[in-house]
Amino acid sequence: MRRSATALAGLACAAAAWASPALAYEIDPLTRQPLDNALTVRVRPQAVETVAVPVSNASLNAADPLASAVPQMSAIPRETVAYNGPYGAGTIVVSTAERRLYYVLGGGQALRYGVGVGRPGFTWGGVQTITMKREWPDWRPPATMLRRRPDLPRYMKGGIENPLGARAMYLGGTIYRIHGSNEPESIGTAVSSGCIRMTNEDVTDLYTRTKVGTKVIVQR
Repeated sequence: MRRSATALAGLACAAAAWASPALAYEIDPLTRQPLDNALTVRVRPQAVETVAVPVSNASLNAADPLASAVPQMSAIPRETVAYNGPYGAGTIVVSTAERRLYYVLGGGQALRYGVGVGRPGFTWGGVQTITMKREWPDWRPPATMLRRRPDLPRYMKGGIENPLGARAMYLGGTIYRIHGSNEPESIGTAVSSGCIRMTNEDVTDLYTRTKVGTKVIVQR
């Protein structure tokens, strides 16, 4: 089951309607990395000082029956950083170029998380709000994805093998989400179909800090 679920993990988010179908398969089948290795480097929001935030099971609800199965390690540690950007406390800012998500704390600080982002041809930018939140969400591939991959299941129940992971925050009326993953090793890469993926540990922490109506800025 794990092997088949892993193969589905990179498909959890559908492509934007304008994405090129040809680009959808320009991925190394072994490494799941884009075949085009050229990366864009952007200066991240000023971080004068960083303080590592311990990654532990603390952010997972002790009553969560699946909590013990959630991977606890992340290759990109969650950090509190200095932030002098224009957005106020409670705003989420995603830098797809950096592959980082910032949750603005106010007082010149933000929490910085590692994220996975859309692969070439599936990136997007803009302003959205969180319109729905779900714990251990079910997955129903949207029609745009099923047209490309008719072999995919029409429904997958939420759980540790589900590509959406432990938590999902749905963005506006789009097909995109900020969600967990059953592939924590993919965080920091560009392999999704447009969604912002996090480790289950990090997405659970962010989930507790947000509410429906939280503003999300996605920068390309």
